Formats: sequence, C-alpha cells, structure tokens
Amino acid sequence: MHNAGATTVITAKRLTLALVAAGAIGGAVGAITVNHNSAVAAVPVVAAAAPATAAPAPLGAGVVLPDFTQIVSRNGPAVVNIRVMGSTKTALAERGQRAPQFDEDDPFFEFFRRFQGPQNNARAQRDRPVFGAGSGFIISPDGVILTNAHVVRDATEVTVKLQDRREYRARVLGSDPKTDVAVLKIDANNLPVVPIGRSNELKVGEWVLAIGSPFGLDSSVTAGVVSAKGRSLPDDSNVPFIQTDVAVNPGNSGGPLFNTKGEVVGINSQIYSQTGGYMGLSFAIPIDVAFRIKEQIVKTGKVQHAKLGVTVQEVNQGFADSFKLASPEGALVANVEKGGAADKAGIKSGDVIRKLNGQAIIASGDLPAMLSLAQPGDKVALDVWRDGSIVRIDARLANASDKADPAEREEVAGVDSGSRLGLSLRPLDPNERRQSGIASGLVIEDAAGAAANAGVQPGDVLLSVNGRPVSSVSQVRDVVGKSTKSVALLIQRGADKIFIPVRIG
Repeated sequence: MHNAGATTVITAKRLTLALVAAGAIGGAVGAITVNHNSAVAAVPVVAAAAPATAAPAPLGAGVVLPDFTQIVSRNGPAVVNIRVMGSTKTALAERGQRAPQFDEDDPFFEFFRRFQGPQNNARAQRDRPVFGAGSGFIISPDGVILTNAHVVRDATEVTVKLQDRREYRARVLGSDPKTDVAVLKIDANNLPVVPIGRSNELKVGEWVLAIGSPFGLDSSVTAGVVSAKGRSLPDDSNVPFIQTDVAVNPGNSGGPLFNTKGEVVGINSQIYSQTGGYMGLSFAIPIDVAFRIKEQIVKTGKVQHAKLGVTVQEVNQGFADSFKLASPEGALVANVEKGGAADKAGIKSGDVIRKLNGQAIIASGDLPAMLSLAQPGDKVALDVWRDGSIVRIDARLANASDKADPAEREEVAGVDSGSRLGLSLRPLDPNERRQSGIASGLVIEDAAGAAANAGVQPGDVLLSVNGRPVSSVSQVRDVVGKSTKSVALLIQRGADKIFIPVRIG
C-alpha cells in the first residue's frame, strides 16, 4: 500500500514539473496532495505574482486525476462475461485414417479430391463445436443485457456469468449486424444494473473507463480518454463511433464504456490492430444509438434502418474549388438511387449536403452517422449546396430494406472529339447504353495529363462535370472553360459512380 501511494505522488510531481517546464502552469509549484479516499486526486498550484508581461493564465487551477474505484465497485457487478458455443463443419477421415492435407493450389489436391470421391467427402463431414467469449452489461433488473451482435453471431448456446459467479443460460432476443448491437435475456430478478448516460454529451479529452473480460480475464478494468467522436469506419455500418485510447482486447467486445459519472456512454465494439491486440485505437458504439436499436428489438424483435438513398464522397480541396465552396466540408452526392427518398425530394448528383436538421456535416461520414439515429418515415431537412448557393430540401426517409426502382433509360446522342483535360471522348453507342443502363454520358477512350494524374482511366464513362450532366464534348468544354482551379468529374466505373477532382489551374 505504501509503495502504491509513493508511485502516485511521484507521478503527480513529474506531471506538474513537466507542465511548469513547458510553460503550461505559471508561477511557483505548490504542495502536491494525493487523496485516496476522495473521487479525484488534486494537484493544486500556488501561483506567484506575475509580471506585467506574464503569459495568459492556465485554463484550470490544477491537474485533476480521476479515481475510478467508486465506479468499479458500484457498477462492476452489473458487467457480465458471455460465453457462446456454436458449430462448424469439419473434415473427418473414415475409420480413423487421416486424409492428406494439401493446399487447393497444390497439383495433388485435385487428385486426392477425385480419388476420395464425392460420397466419401460427404461422409467425412461432422459438426465440430466452436467457442467464443465476450462481455455485456445488465440494463434491467429482470435480466435484459446489451452486448455486440458479433459476440453472439451463429451461437447455438449462450451462457452469461455474473461477477458473483452465478451462471445463466441466455436467450438472444435479437441482434442487428449493421450497428453490431444485440439484446440478451436471462431468467433472473433483482439484478444490479448500470446507469445510462448520454453519449452526445461526451467531450474529446474526457476520461472514460472500460470493464470487460479481455482474453477471458473477468472483470478487468482499463481507462483512457476520448480521442474523437463521430468517427466513421470503413465498414458496412453507419455508426458514429466514439474513438478512445482505452485498452480493449478480444473478450472486451460488448462491454460498457463509462464516463467519470459512472454512466454507460458506449459499448466497446472494435479495435484497429495489426497484431490482433490493442494498439491504442478502440471504438465504442454510442449508447444513444444502442438504445434505439434495443428499443426496436424488445418491441418487435427486429430492427429497421432509415435510408436517404444516396452515395456520398468526401469533399476535398479540389472539389471545394470546383463547386466554389468556401471550405472543403459536406457530403458530395455521387449517386442518387432511382425512386429513393433523395430522388423523390429532388436531390441530384453533384449536390453537396451541408446540414441535416440544422446539424453541420463536416465529413461525408457525418451524414450516415446522423441518419443512423433516424427511423423510416422520418422527415429531414437538408441544406444542399447547388450552383453556388444553398437550397433547402425536405425529404422523407425510406426503409433500408426497400428495393430501389429500376433505372429509367433514354437515348442521348453525342459527337466524337477531345477536351483540354487530356481526355479522348466519344458518345455511348446504343448497345453500350443498353448493356450498362447508362442513359447519358461520354466514354473515355484515353486519359492523359491532368485527368490521368487524378486517376481517370480509359473505359470510364464521364457523366457530369461540376455537377452538370454532359452528353457532348461541347458541354464539357463549356463547363471547364468557366473553371479556374479544378473540375469535379462524375465517373461511372463498372457498377460504381465516383467523383474525381482534376486540377486544371
């Protein structure tokens, strides 16, 4: 106990001295007090008289270090360990004889596959049990538990273990892979529960705490700070993740993320790692999003997601110059789903969505993150940048499970020529229009110079320039001639539509 206290004092001293040396704290260094009984350990600073040219006063009177012991003792019993069992098919040689193992690229692989025969292969299959583990937390005294969908995916048996070592068989009430939220139920009463906070009140730099079962080590506690909010990840989800530097490892998934008030503000869900272990980046699902999903699962057993019906891209400086935006902010609409909510509202490719219901959209990922909190049928107000000014558009969100209407087609003529972008262009022929479903555009036969440097490729189809549809080279020249720094080309490449900024000045 004495050594632990000494360590805390030394750490506080070093921290204070470092701040003074950096000029973050002015004046003389005062006494350092460590209080193990209070919620925080304070490091007060006694300031000396400052000269007339003194630097601005620090933001706070001292450095406040959190003490998480009260949070752990109060809420730890409501954090559970989750064990799952599933099954998978595995090869089994007959009569105890093990078949040779070859890679599919090995020339002997096909030989042995044929030699064994299809009937032997069918008989040499059996179910092999597989096991997994994760964490969760109790939100209702009658045994309702939140965790990650990936923790219980394909599980045939789910067991919940409480901190007091009691174990229960759990039912999966429902799960939503898109947000990675699952709801479990155990048959128990008078269980401890965690208090629920508001994730939208979190601030970057705020201390947070995780409790879970990393590597099967029950009731492990790790702490850190909020690194960022509203983080979009390159996956299929639209979750505005809370990024932290809390140590989260395999087995922590589904566990709670607490703020300094002891309230759950997130569900620990993902890590970025090259080794499979913690590397300083962990991501939690905001509790506001998780509870919306929970309410749908408890009420109906399934989840519905809202859909605007657009594909968006990031607005970089090249796009900002092309569309005459003062700053590279917003979500650039690359494609509008035919017959979808955006199409019915009048949104077009080349529009830049700047606000949703009055909330600014800085990065393109902000738009799907905001939509993740909406329901099908909700009406949203969009501020859209179009032709150099803001246009207000109201849209009623559709259901993400609804199928889009087939795209309409129309015949458009064009001419062969080139352009000063370094592109060789020609119109789509009737057969190409029929096969691709593209009604209007110009085939890029060759790309050189600025366009090639920007990533335009032969075979791409040019659909619009700076948001204006083009079906002839003269239209391309007209738009490019009015641009000074760069132009934004909407390209059809295979099944995808993407904007590519090309700098011309």
